Amino acid sequence: VAADEGILHASGSGVPPVTKDYCIIYNSNWVSLPKTLDNATFTPLENLTSTVLCSSAEVPSVALKDKAVVVMRGNCTFLEKARNAQRLGAKMLLIASKSRLSGISDNKTDFEDVTLPIALIRYNDIVDMQLVLGNEVNVTLYSPPLPEFDYSMVVIFLIAVFTVALGGYWSGVAELENLKAVASPGERETRWKKEENVTLTPVTVILFVVICCVMLVLLYFFYKWLVYVIISVFCLASAMSLYNCLAALIGEIPFGQCRITCSNKTIEVRLIFLAIFCIAAAVVWAVFRNEDRWAWILQDILGVAFCLNFIKTLKMPNFKSCVILLGLLLLYDVFFVFITPFITKNGASIMVEVAAGPFGNSEKLPVVIRVPRLEYSASTLCDLPFSLLGFGDIIVPGLLVAYCRRFDVQTRSSSVYYISCTIAYAVGMVLTFIVLALMKMGQPALLYLVPCTLITSSLIAWRRKEMKKFWKGSSYQVGWRP
Repeated sequence: VAADEGILHASGSGVPPVTKDYCIIYNSNWVSLPKTLDNATFTPLENLTSTVLCSSAEVPSVALKDKAVVVMRGNCTFLEKARNAQRLGAKMLLIASKSRLSGISDNKTDFEDVTLPIALIRYNDIVDMQLVLGNEVNVTLYSPPLPEFDYSMVVIFLIAVFTVALGGYWSGVAELENLKAVASPGERETRWKKEENVTLTPVTVILFVVICCVMLVLLYFFYKWLVYVIISVFCLASAMSLYNCLAALIGEIPFGQCRITCSNKTIEVRLIFLAIFCIAAAVVWAVFRNEDRWAWILQDILGVAFCLNFIKTLKMPNFKSCVILLGLLLLYDVFFVFITPFITKNGASIMVEVAAGPFGNSEKLPVVIRVPRLEYSASTLCDLPFSLLGFGDIIVPGLLVAYCRRFDVQTRSSSVYYISCTIAYAVGMVLTFIVLALMKMGQPALLYLVPCTLITSSLIAWRRKEMKKFWKGSSYQVGWRP
């Protein structure tokens, strides 16, 4: 998180006064802002966004003495604007930008004669300020310290561990049903018709990772078009996933099983209503996806269902495929987070740019679990109002947990692999949060999750002298009995 993010606290003239906070970007080398609003001095705001203040002649005949003036970002430098504002007696200079806010940098020595604080603010926030607070507004600037830890991470942790554990368990239940079907010829054909699993071989694993790389690069260059494709795919996939998850639960309820017949096929009425509900949930999210107050709840529900269905449906045939998949995606994550800043023109990582929406795009990719940040800071207003965890950080280790659970079922090993790998995933998440708090920057979670889960699974297999079977996978035994 940039250390030069701050808050503009605006107060209207009503009784009682309405207040609202807005994000600003400033340079701490030029000015030091207070950390709290205690004893804050408010300054009347003069809106001059019709000008850029590149020369004194542009300024209309209004008194700027002891006021905060806001002007548009133009072709001249911040230094020229600051000197013109200071010459006219202004106490604060706000520069409104219609593009994405970026860091303010220049020679410190050039600003030695400038005493008024200078900050960059979004133009849309100035418009919002007039709509919410009116034309008579008083403002002050401050920059609260970044919190060491945000409790939204606890919610993220619980969601992630719950999803991985439940997805692995569900995969084990499906594996047990497969084994029963193999042991009972009468059930085998019926089970195979219901089976919707997709098995990843080493070749398809490599192909899958290549597709991920290509898709990320395409999103970086063609984000404003492809983002709507991803949103559409997410709506379709999450609606189907939510249906599969809830249908599995409803199937265990022995009530309301009335059926209707259509085209020589029978279907339960309750499943029709369930399908309508799931489609409606996805449509509601699509329509209100930018509503930050509550749309994140619906996105998280759909996201958890998507991850659960993915973990249950996509089968890893052996530990070898797990190692290849997790290892390649670890390299993918590290490369696009830590290496690409040395390649891109603006010095930002491709992963971070795509996650944030390149070039200030307001549409965000719906491929993350979102929880509102509970600790208030400038970062909450500027860039990160939510704590985020990508679906990949749940699905990828979750596929290993699911394989461990299926291996437990196949070898009747009392869930030792499944429980150990789930605990290792939880430890990896804790490590991720610790490094995140220490480094104050986004982390590729797979950098910590992959080693924790792979090493733990390997140690359990080695300790139980089952590494060869664990590595190659355990095929079904025809003589298996429940």
